[in-house]
Amino acid sequence: MQKIKKRRYVVALVLLLSVVFICPAAAARQAGPRLTDQANLLTDSEKTQLLELLDEISERQQTDIVVVTSKSLQGKSAMEYADDFYDENGYGFGEEKDGILFLISMEESSWYVSTSGFGITAVTDIGLRFMAQQLSDDLSKGEYEEAFTIFASLCDDYLTQARMGKPYDADHLPKKPFAFLKYFLTAFGIGFVISLLAVERMRDKLGSVYRRLVADCYVKEDSMKLTKMKDIFLYRQIDRREKQQDNNRPDNANYGGHSGGSSTHESSSGATHGGGGGNF
Repeated sequence: MQKIKKRRYVVALVLLLSVVFICPAAAARQAGPRLTDQANLLTDSEKTQLLELLDEISERQQTDIVVVTSKSLQGKSAMEYADDFYDENGYGFGEEKDGILFLISMEESSWYVSTSGFGITAVTDIGLRFMAQQLSDDLSKGEYEEAFTIFASLCDDYLTQARMGKPYDADHLPKKPFAFLKYFLTAFGIGFVISLLAVERMRDKLGSVYRRLVADCYVKEDSMKLTKMKDIFLYRQIDRREKQQDNNRPDNANYGGHSGGSSTHESSSGATHGGGGGNF
Protein backbone atom coordinates (compact mmCIF):
# COMPACT_ATOMS: atom_id res chain seq x y z
CA MET A 1 0.00 0.00 0.00
CA GLN A 2 2.88 2.28 0.85
CA LYS A 3 4.50 1.57 -2.55
CA ILE A 4 1.26 2.43 -4.37
CA LYS A 5 1.00 5.79 -2.59
CA LYS A 6 4.64 6.51 -3.34
CA ARG A 7 4.11 5.69 -7.02
CA ARG A 8 1.06 7.94 -7.19
CA TYR A 9 3.06 10.73 -5.61
CA VAL A 10 5.81 10.36 -8.22
CA VAL A 11 3.28 10.36 -11.07
CA ALA A 12 1.58 13.46 -9.67
CA LEU A 13 4.92 15.21 -9.33
CA VAL A 14 5.84 14.36 -12.93
CA LEU A 15 2.48 15.69 -14.18
CA LEU A 16 2.91 18.87 -12.16
CA LEU A 17 6.38 19.48 -13.55
CA SER A 18 5.08 18.84 -17.05
CA VAL A 19 2.40 21.50 -16.60
CA VAL A 20 4.92 23.96 -15.19
CA PHE A 21 7.45 23.58 -18.01
CA ILE A 22 5.27 22.76 -21.02
CA CYS A 23 2.54 25.37 -20.57
CA PRO A 24 4.88 28.40 -20.66
CA ALA A 25 6.58 26.98 -23.75
CA ALA A 26 3.24 26.55 -25.48
CA ALA A 27 2.13 30.02 -24.40
CA ALA A 28 5.33 31.54 -25.76
CA ARG A 29 4.10 31.09 -29.32
CA GLN A 30 0.38 31.67 -29.66
CA ALA A 31 0.60 33.98 -32.65
CA GLY A 32 -1.03 33.53 -36.01
CA PRO A 33 0.74 32.04 -39.03
CA ARG A 34 3.54 34.12 -40.49
CA LEU A 35 1.87 34.01 -43.92
CA THR A 36 -1.75 35.05 -44.44
CA ASP A 37 -2.74 35.20 -48.11
CA GLN A 38 -6.29 36.55 -47.97
CA ALA A 39 -6.03 37.94 -51.50
CA ASN A 40 -4.94 34.56 -52.95
CA LEU A 41 -1.88 35.94 -54.70
CA LEU A 42 0.20 32.78 -54.27
CA THR A 43 -0.08 29.18 -55.39
CA ASP A 44 -0.09 26.38 -52.82
CA SER A 45 3.54 25.48 -53.55
CA GLU A 46 4.59 29.14 -53.30
CA LYS A 47 2.81 29.45 -49.95
CA THR A 48 4.58 26.36 -48.61
CA GLN A 49 8.04 27.52 -49.68
CA LEU A 50 7.52 31.10 -48.49
CA LEU A 51 6.14 30.03 -45.10
CA GLU A 52 9.14 27.76 -44.57
CA LEU A 53 11.46 30.68 -45.34
CA LEU A 54 9.58 33.05 -43.01
CA ASP A 55 9.57 30.51 -40.18
CA GLU A 56 13.27 29.71 -40.57
CA ILE A 57 14.36 33.35 -40.53
CA SER A 58 11.97 34.24 -37.69
CA GLU A 59 13.14 31.45 -35.39
CA ARG A 60 16.82 32.01 -36.16
CA GLN A 61 16.62 35.78 -35.72
CA GLN A 62 14.09 35.59 -32.86
CA THR A 63 12.05 38.22 -34.69
CA ASP A 64 8.73 37.50 -36.39
CA ILE A 65 8.85 38.09 -40.17
CA VAL A 66 5.24 38.19 -41.39
CA VAL A 67 3.60 38.57 -44.82
CA VAL A 68 -0.09 39.48 -45.16
CA THR A 69 -2.16 40.04 -48.30
CA SER A 70 -5.62 41.57 -48.04
CA LYS A 71 -8.57 42.10 -50.37
CA SER A 72 -10.01 44.87 -48.19
CA LEU A 73 -8.63 47.15 -45.50
CA GLN A 74 -12.07 47.30 -43.87
CA GLY A 75 -12.16 51.08 -43.84
CA LYS A 76 -8.70 51.44 -42.27
CA SER A 77 -5.55 52.94 -43.68
CA ALA A 78 -2.78 50.53 -44.67
CA MET A 79 -0.82 51.59 -41.59
CA GLU A 80 -3.74 51.02 -39.24
CA TYR A 81 -4.57 47.66 -40.77
CA ALA A 82 -0.97 46.42 -40.63
CA ASP A 83 -0.44 47.59 -37.03
CA ASP A 84 -3.74 46.12 -35.81
CA PHE A 85 -3.16 42.83 -37.62
CA TYR A 86 0.24 42.53 -35.94
CA ASP A 87 -1.09 43.34 -32.47
CA GLU A 88 -4.32 41.34 -32.66
CA ASN A 89 -2.60 38.19 -33.89
CA GLY A 90 0.01 38.22 -31.15
CA TYR A 91 3.14 38.50 -33.28
CA GLY A 92 6.49 39.39 -31.82
CA PHE A 93 9.29 37.82 -29.80
CA GLY A 94 10.03 38.83 -26.23
CA GLU A 95 8.65 41.64 -24.14
CA GLU A 96 9.24 44.18 -26.92
CA LYS A 97 7.30 42.09 -29.45
CA ASP A 98 10.15 42.08 -31.99
CA GLY A 99 8.88 41.69 -35.53
CA ILE A 100 8.41 43.04 -39.07
CA LEU A 101 5.14 42.69 -41.03
CA PHE A 102 4.71 43.27 -44.76
CA LEU A 103 1.16 44.05 -45.90
CA ILE A 104 -0.12 44.05 -49.48
CA SER A 105 -3.55 45.60 -50.05
CA MET A 106 -5.14 44.75 -53.39
CA GLU A 107 -8.00 47.13 -52.64
CA GLU A 108 -5.76 50.17 -52.99
CA SER A 109 -2.72 48.59 -54.69
CA SER A 110 -0.74 49.66 -51.65
CA TRP A 111 1.84 48.16 -49.34
CA TYR A 112 2.94 48.84 -45.80
CA VAL A 113 5.71 47.56 -43.54
CA SER A 114 4.93 47.65 -39.82
CA THR A 115 7.83 47.19 -37.42
CA SER A 116 7.84 46.48 -33.70
CA GLY A 117 10.46 46.13 -30.97
CA PHE A 118 13.87 45.33 -32.41
CA GLY A 119 12.30 45.49 -35.87
CA ILE A 120 12.08 49.28 -35.43
CA THR A 121 15.82 49.41 -34.78
CA ALA A 122 16.68 47.12 -37.69
CA VAL A 123 14.47 48.79 -40.33
CA THR A 124 15.19 52.52 -40.25
CA ASP A 125 13.24 55.01 -42.35
CA ILE A 126 15.98 55.21 -44.96
CA GLY A 127 16.55 51.46 -44.82
CA LEU A 128 12.86 51.00 -45.52
CA ARG A 129 13.05 53.24 -48.58
CA PHE A 130 15.93 51.22 -49.92
CA MET A 131 13.89 48.05 -49.30
CA ALA A 132 10.94 49.56 -51.17
CA GLN A 133 13.13 50.22 -54.21
CA GLN A 134 14.13 46.56 -54.32
CA LEU A 135 10.48 45.44 -54.18
CA SER A 136 8.84 47.98 -56.48
CA ASP A 137 9.52 46.30 -59.84
CA ASP A 138 8.23 42.88 -58.77
CA LEU A 139 5.14 44.37 -57.12
CA SER A 140 4.27 46.43 -60.20
CA LYS A 141 4.68 43.32 -62.40
CA GLY A 142 2.52 41.20 -60.11
CA GLU A 143 5.43 38.91 -59.20
CA TYR A 144 4.38 38.73 -55.57
CA GLU A 145 6.20 35.56 -54.58
CA GLU A 146 9.49 37.07 -55.74
CA ALA A 147 8.76 40.32 -53.87
CA PHE A 148 7.94 38.46 -50.65
CA THR A 149 11.11 36.38 -50.93
CA ILE A 150 13.21 39.51 -51.40
CA PHE A 151 11.46 41.11 -48.41
CA ALA A 152 12.26 38.13 -46.18
CA SER A 153 15.90 38.05 -47.30
CA LEU A 154 16.30 41.79 -46.74
CA CYS A 155 14.79 41.49 -43.26
CA ASP A 156 17.30 38.75 -42.48
CA ASP A 157 20.14 40.99 -43.67
CA TYR A 158 18.81 44.08 -41.83
CA LEU A 159 18.43 42.18 -38.55
CA THR A 160 21.92 40.71 -38.78
CA GLN A 161 23.39 44.14 -39.46
CA ALA A 162 21.45 45.70 -36.57
CA ARG A 163 22.62 43.02 -34.14
CA MET A 164 26.17 43.94 -35.07
CA GLY A 165 25.43 47.42 -33.72
CA LYS A 166 25.21 49.29 -37.02
CA PRO A 167 21.77 49.07 -38.69
CA TYR A 168 21.48 50.19 -42.28
CA ASP A 169 20.79 53.91 -42.21
CA ALA A 170 21.72 57.27 -43.72
CA ASP A 171 25.45 56.73 -43.34
CA HIS A 172 25.49 53.35 -45.11
CA LEU A 173 23.09 51.11 -47.00
CA PRO A 174 23.33 47.69 -48.65
CA LYS A 175 24.93 47.69 -52.07
CA LYS A 176 22.47 47.41 -54.91
CA PRO A 177 22.36 43.92 -56.37
CA PHE A 178 23.61 43.84 -59.95
CA ALA A 179 20.58 42.00 -61.23
CA PHE A 180 21.17 43.40 -64.71
CA LEU A 181 24.52 41.57 -64.98
CA LYS A 182 23.01 38.28 -66.06
CA TYR A 183 20.96 40.02 -68.76
CA PHE A 184 24.04 41.90 -69.97
CA LEU A 185 26.10 38.72 -70.16
CA THR A 186 23.32 36.91 -72.00
CA ALA A 187 22.87 39.72 -74.53
CA PHE A 188 26.63 40.05 -74.98
CA GLY A 189 27.02 36.32 -75.58
CA ILE A 190 24.22 36.21 -78.14
CA GLY A 191 25.57 39.27 -79.96
CA PHE A 192 29.10 37.86 -79.99
CA VAL A 193 27.99 34.56 -81.52
CA ILE A 194 25.89 36.29 -84.18
CA SER A 195 28.71 38.67 -85.15
CA LEU A 196 31.22 35.80 -85.27
CA LEU A 197 29.01 33.82 -87.62
CA ALA A 198 28.47 36.87 -89.83
CA VAL A 199 32.20 37.59 -90.09
CA GLU A 200 32.98 33.97 -90.89
CA ARG A 201 30.38 33.98 -93.64
CA MET A 202 31.80 37.16 -95.20
CA ARG A 203 35.34 35.79 -95.03
CA ASP A 204 34.30 32.63 -96.85
CA LYS A 205 33.09 34.75 -99.76
CA LEU A 206 36.51 36.42 -100.16
CA GLY A 207 38.30 33.46 -101.71
CA SER A 208 40.57 35.56 -103.98
CA VAL A 209 41.82 37.80 -101.20
CA TYR A 210 45.08 36.99 -99.46
CA ARG A 211 46.52 38.33 -96.28
CA ARG A 212 49.35 40.89 -96.58
CA LEU A 213 51.61 42.07 -93.80
CA VAL A 214 52.00 45.65 -95.17
CA ALA A 215 49.81 48.04 -97.16
CA ASP A 216 52.46 49.32 -99.62
CA CYS A 217 50.71 47.60 -102.51
CA TYR A 218 47.90 50.17 -102.23
CA VAL A 219 50.25 53.15 -102.62
CA LYS A 220 51.26 54.29 -106.10
CA GLU A 221 54.99 54.55 -106.41
CA ASP A 222 56.38 58.14 -106.22
CA SER A 223 52.86 59.51 -105.79
CA MET A 224 53.62 61.26 -102.48
CA LYS A 225 56.79 62.85 -101.16
CA LEU A 226 56.92 63.95 -97.55
CA THR A 227 59.57 66.67 -97.12
CA LYS A 228 58.82 68.00 -93.63
CA MET A 229 56.86 66.81 -90.60
CA LYS A 230 56.22 68.33 -87.16
CA ASP A 231 53.45 68.56 -84.50
CA ILE A 232 52.30 71.96 -83.21
CA PHE A 233 50.38 72.20 -79.90
CA LEU A 234 47.97 75.13 -80.17
CA TYR A 235 45.94 75.41 -76.93
CA ARG A 236 44.10 73.50 -74.21
CA GLN A 237 40.75 74.29 -72.57
CA ILE A 238 39.36 72.53 -69.46
CA ASP A 239 35.83 73.11 -68.17
CA ARG A 240 35.12 72.24 -64.53
CA ARG A 241 31.60 71.93 -63.16
CA GLU A 242 30.45 71.12 -59.64
CA LYS A 243 28.84 67.69 -59.36
CA GLN A 244 25.25 68.00 -58.23
CA GLN A 245 24.07 65.84 -55.33
CA ASP A 246 21.26 63.46 -56.25
CA ASN A 247 19.01 63.13 -53.23
CA ASN A 248 17.04 60.37 -54.92
CA ARG A 249 19.97 57.98 -54.80
CA PRO A 250 19.56 55.40 -52.02
CA ASP A 251 23.28 55.43 -51.31
CA ASN A 252 23.32 59.18 -50.65
CA ALA A 253 23.81 59.97 -46.97
CA ASN A 254 21.15 62.71 -47.14
CA TYR A 255 18.64 60.52 -48.94
CA GLY A 256 15.11 61.75 -48.50
CA GLY A 257 16.21 64.62 -46.30
CA HIS A 258 16.30 62.35 -43.22
CA SER A 259 19.15 62.43 -40.75
CA GLY A 260 18.65 58.76 -39.87
CA GLY A 261 16.85 56.56 -37.37
CA SER A 262 13.29 55.27 -37.27
CA SER A 263 10.13 57.30 -36.80
CA THR A 264 7.44 55.69 -34.63
CA HIS A 265 3.75 55.99 -33.86
CA GLU A 266 1.15 54.29 -31.65
CA SER A 267 -1.36 51.75 -32.92
CA SER A 268 -5.00 51.70 -31.83
CA SER A 269 -4.03 49.35 -28.99
CA GLY A 270 -1.36 51.73 -27.74
CA ALA A 271 1.60 49.66 -28.97
CA THR A 272 4.62 51.40 -30.51
CA HIS A 273 5.27 50.71 -34.20
CA GLY A 274 7.57 52.00 -36.90
CA GLY A 275 7.49 51.52 -40.64
CA GLY A 276 6.09 53.07 -43.77
CA GLY A 277 4.45 52.26 -47.08
CA GLY A 278 3.42 53.32 -50.56
CA ASN A 279 1.64 52.22 -53.73
CA PHE A 280 2.56 49.94 -56.61
